[in-house]
Amino acid sequence: MYLVGTQINELIKSGELIIRPLLQPEQVGELAVDLRLGTDFLLSLQGRHSAIDVSNYYNANPSSSFFQETRRLVGEGFLFHPLQTVLCSTLEYIKLPNDVFLSLTMRSSYSRLGLSISSIVQPGYCGCVSMELTNVNNTPVKITVGSRIAQARFFQLEKATDYFHTERKYICQVRPEVSLAINDTEREILEKIKNKFLK
Repeated sequence: MYLVGTQINELIKSGELIIRPLLQPEQVGELAVDLRLGTDFLLSLQGRHSAIDVSNYYNANPSSSFFQETRRLVGEGFLFHPLQTVLCSTLEYIKLPNDVFLSLTMRSSYSRLGLSISSIVQPGYCGCVSMELTNVNNTPVKITVGSRIAQARFFQLEKATDYFHTERKYICQVRPEVSLAINDTEREILEKIKNKFLK
């Protein structure tokens, strides 16, 4: 079930849904909650290696070597370069109920500038929401840290999930984290299949 603004406000008032800080009442709209650009960033860079290798189980390059950490104050500007992926987080800390997930998209005003994002946050998640932003425009875009750039749409499930008792790679983050695709369990299975063909 898609949750509208009145239902979202009821969950916030009851304490079942936590979103902090809410700097303006209008952040909770009729259909979504606006989320702000946080202060921590991981910028994608050209590293020493020719590629981020998450295909080789034994010799993978750590993806962290392809990102540089930086921080800005609320109110400072941050420059998104063309075709650069920036890992960042929301300013808000969120705790979802075990029967609610959210879908994150760019606010239209920032999509029109060429910024792109699409993400789902699992039921029961707690932490700042990670965002993988890419400027698909050919012009740099400068945004004030703390601006409302994303929209969270909330969906209620028929049955609650047990988020903390299932294996998750990203949980309770307050800063952006690099990809942990290197830890995906199917890589071991694929490695075994490959080795059977090589025998």
